[in-house]
Amino acid sequence: MNGLVLLGTGLATFCGDTHELLQVVGWVLTILKIVIPLAIIVLGLIDLGKAAISSKPEEIKKSVTSLAWRAVGGVLIFFIPTLVMVVFGFVGQFNSATSSERSDYAICRACVETPWSDGCHGH
Repeated sequence: MNGLVLLGTGLATFCGDTHELLQVVGWVLTILKIVIPLAIIVLGLIDLGKAAISSKPEEIKKSVTSLAWRAVGGVLIFFIPTLVMVVFGFVGQFNSATSSERSDYAICRACVETPWSDGCHGH
C-alpha cells in the first residue's frame, strides 16, 4: 500500500499539498546554481592571479587550463538543474496521467524551476 495514501496525501495532489516545501527547494537550487559557479570562477581567477604574480610560465599555463575547466564546470552546474527539469518534462508528456495529475505536476515543476512564479501554489 502506498505510504502517501496512508498519510492522507494522494499522488494526484502531492505537489499541491507540498508546494511550500517544493518552493523552498526551488529557492535553494536557484541560489546554489548561481553561487557555486561564481565561487568556482572566482577561486580560479585567484589561482590565476597567484600564478601570474609568480611569473613562472608553466604555472600560468597550468592555472589557465585549470580556470578553463573550472569555468566549464561552473557552466555545467548552472545548467544541470534546468536540463534535468526539461528531461522530466519530456517524460511527463508521454505518460498516461490524467489532466489533474498533469496540472499537479505543473505545480511541482513551477515550484522547483521558478519558486517566485504564480504557478507555484497549491489548490
